[in-house]
Amino acid sequence: MHYQWAEDDFDQPDGVLRLGLSEPVSGQTYVMYHGTTWQNAQAILVSGFRQSAGGMLGRGVYLSRDLNKASRYPLDHLEFDRVVIRVVVNVGKVIAIKHQGHPLQKTWHSHGYDTAWVPPNCGMVKSGLEEDCVWDPSRIQILGTINPRPVQDRRSVQPFLRSGLLACALLCVFIFLFFILHIWLKQ
Repeated sequence: MHYQWAEDDFDQPDGVLRLGLSEPVSGQTYVMYHGTTWQNAQAILVSGFRQSAGGMLGRGVYLSRDLNKASRYPLDHLEFDRVVIRVVVNVGKVIAIKHQGHPLQKTWHSHGYDTAWVPPNCGMVKSGLEEDCVWDPSRIQILGTINPRPVQDRRSVQPFLRSGLLACALLCVFIFLFFILHIWLKQ
């Protein structure tokens, strides 16, 4: 079974920017996404976000402006158990971390930054999609959740279509033979 991730509502709150490939602008507010499990999403909706203990950019809340990126997380869970939390984030002061081993890769917050941003296709993220780490969870406002929607794969339907077409063809042959037999018996 395949799943589709789609937003239910494309209305943006006033003053909020949508995904762009450009660097997030300091002081702006953006819609972002956080991928997690269904169970963790329930806890986040009740208690809010908490900083992770660590990660590629150190402590913080990991988000992305790219729904496709967030929908892949957590990587070790099946898609039906994943949920994406849609949020609004005031990014504050932003630093771009464009390569592994950047001098501020894990210490950016102690240098006065509120958000660390990893650009798309810079070689730091295997998927090539952008990633953001927000230090202070109070900068994040939850808008809602996005759940995966099952989508019927055409390839999984084809055997049924073929068998349905075969059954239809056999039925037509049977009716034709019945009709011929009926006419022949009347003579």
